[in-house]
Amino acid sequence: MLMGKAGTQIDTVIFDFGGVIAEEGFREGLKAIARSNGMDENIFFKQAEKLIYSTGYVLGKVPECAYWNALRELTGLKYSDDVLRNELMLRFTIRPRMIEIVKKIRTEYCPVGILSDQTDWLDRIDEKYHIFQYFDFVFNSFYLGKGKRDKSLFGDISNRLSLKPEKILFIDDNSGHCKRAKLSNYQVIVYTDHDLFVKAITNIFPEISQ
Repeated sequence: MLMGKAGTQIDTVIFDFGGVIAEEGFREGLKAIARSNGMDENIFFKQAEKLIYSTGYVLGKVPECAYWNALRELTGLKYSDDVLRNELMLRFTIRPRMIEIVKKIRTEYCPVGILSDQTDWLDRIDEKYHIFQYFDFVFNSFYLGKGKRDKSLFGDISNRLSLKPEKILFIDDNSGHCKRAKLSNYQVIVYTDHDLFVKAITNIFPEISQ
């Protein structure tokens, strides 16, 4: 195993999905729906994001239809579940350079995984792109019944992996999730830009150069 920049071994790397491995289809899809209906995209996105948590869909407590029904009731949308979902799915495009980095880390350094506050949409994305094959494990809030807004999740994950949290590198574009991971003693990289990310990951894994 390779020593991290601060002298800590990194025994596994955990990636967020939307916004890191793929474009952020949830946000961009919802904003596109808002624009096509003449709504303020930022207000609409905040409403839709709040509902995915308050309905319990992101944690697998209700089926997808309950989420879309709640969003239609709140905003007056008339589109079907399939139409709304497809607007999101189209925008979860995989970032090939990130997949290459994942493959290099997995082959040359240590296991890799996904930790995502997704729903069963992540399964649909895998059916299309077959991304799970590049990872050793996938943790999804929909099946865990707990998301990254809950700090205790990070302790749960390190326990499941039988690893000390300081030996886990967590990569997410959400600074709040990274803060909670860091408070749980994870090593973290906040993903903001590909080139900056490559610089940060190369400090830990020198052979990575994508």
